[in-house]
Amino acid sequence: MTNKLIFILSAMLIPFAAAFGQNDTPADAKEAALYQEIYTQDSVFFSAFNKCDTATYRQYLTNDFEFYHDQGGLHYLDKEMQSMREMCRRNSHIRRELLKNTLEVHRLGSFGALEIGVHRFYHTNPGESEHVSGTYKFIHVWQKKGNAWRLSRVISYDHGKMNNN
Repeated sequence: MTNKLIFILSAMLIPFAAAFGQNDTPADAKEAALYQEIYTQDSVFFSAFNKCDTATYRQYLTNDFEFYHDQGGLHYLDKEMQSMREMCRRNSHIRRELLKNTLEVHRLGSFGALEIGVHRFYHTNPGESEHVSGTYKFIHVWQKKGNAWRLSRVISYDHGKMNNN
């Protein structure tokens, strides 16, 4: 009797399990597509950073951009662009590398997406070899308007010791 009851219950539950599995697939596909989209935006944005392409870099920031840094505090778009231009004018180079295995992407309703991860920065002083400046954590809030993604908020933290020398 017990085996027959297990068989009947199993037969009843299979359609429900199949229905739930089918409903999960589109959501998973949407989340995978969002992950890839944000990963691509991050790559293009930081490629501009690495190449000192200030025009492209600026295109990725909203007009009300806010940057929160655990050591530098809060600054806005004008200060961010000034900082970028000054960094590019110096005769040294900073390169950012995303540690892809740390990347998380979460949908923020119809507003955009939240990107969380860890990135490593490399620094090259004049006449010296590139060296690791540090590995830090970040949170990016991406806003999507139409087909365009823009960074709205950045939180950069866990800097500890920075090695720019």
